[in-house]
Amino acid sequence: MKFGVVVFPGSNCDRDIHDALTYDLNQHVIMLWHKDQDLSMFSTEDCIILPGGFSYGDYLRCGAIARFSPIMQSVIEFANFGGKVLGICNGFQILCETHLLPGALLRNANQQFVGKNVFIKDASGRVYKIPVAHGEGRY
Repeated sequence: MKFGVVVFPGSNCDRDIHDALTYDLNQHVIMLWHKDQDLSMFSTEDCIILPGGFSYGDYLRCGAIARFSPIMQSVIEFANFGGKVLGICNGFQILCETHLLPGALLRNANQQFVGKNVFIKDASGRVYKIPVAHGEGRY
């Protein structure tokens, strides 16, 4: 399995993803610039990752401008043909903006940025502490 990590202007977790996949999980990673369009080196067994950060500064809506990056049409086609796509943080917001995921993200109810740890529970009852940091996190 290969991984492609898309780098947008304003991404800030792309290198973390690269390093975790490469050095911790011993996976093959290809960094993809937002202006790239060719994903022919990936098969449906591979995965494209949209990282966190603030793509294009998130000046309009989180992920709204990134939706129009040249690579995103290729990512949409890759997903529609069965390829795996993972969106982390801002990447999740981009997936909503491209309609690869249904729905939209709204501003936080208190209209303020939230940065804290939250606790989630999986189906078996195991609890995980997850850090969150967002201004538009209501899905």
